[in-house]
Amino acid sequence: MPSYVRPGIRKCAKNRALSLKAAGFPNAKDIEGYDWSNLRMPADWGRAQIEALDFIDRCEDLVLYGPVGTGKTHLAVALGRLACMRAIPVRFFTATGLLMRLRRAKREDRLDTELRQIAKARLPVIDEFGYMPIDEEGSRLLFQVISDSYETRSVVYTTNIEFSGWGRVLGDKNMAAALIDRTVHHGRLIRFEGGSYRSEHALMTR
Repeated sequence: MPSYVRPGIRKCAKNRALSLKAAGFPNAKDIEGYDWSNLRMPADWGRAQIEALDFIDRCEDLVLYGPVGTGKTHLAVALGRLACMRAIPVRFFTATGLLMRLRRAKREDRLDTELRQIAKARLPVIDEFGYMPIDEEGSRLLFQVISDSYETRSVVYTTNIEFSGWGRVLGDKNMAAALIDRTVHHGRLIRFEGGSYRSEHALMTR
């Protein structure tokens, strides 16, 4: 390898490492070796498009929906890490963690600044949406993030709640309807089936 190439390679590697750290992933799950057998995708769209990250270029959302333990978070993290490796800014949040950040920012009168920080990501990932109910204030704060992302960037959600149950989660049917409308308009639903991987491989079941 020519010596003049090495600094550029080192810089790229450093930038990737910084991007991965800034994203805030909970683990280092990758796409290699991922089990795709329990996924049900749209008829005209599938694994090749996901791995190519076409949805990011098109500002399309992904909703990873299915029971607990079926690999939704694994895939969300893997896609986020793949995006980082391709120099796409990513931020990973649990829904609860994101709301805590937004509430704190609002209390400290810096909500606009926090929203701008979140908007720097071309791919926000919101994990565990619907695992905990969200009050009216939280629904409004979350809606601001989703509304700001509409048609400008992709959002990946993981959830075990079907769309008809989002009203219960948000405590506001109108807010839920507006959020679903934006997500469905430029989004794709990926269904996860089967049992919990964690339960099947738990030490207590051996």
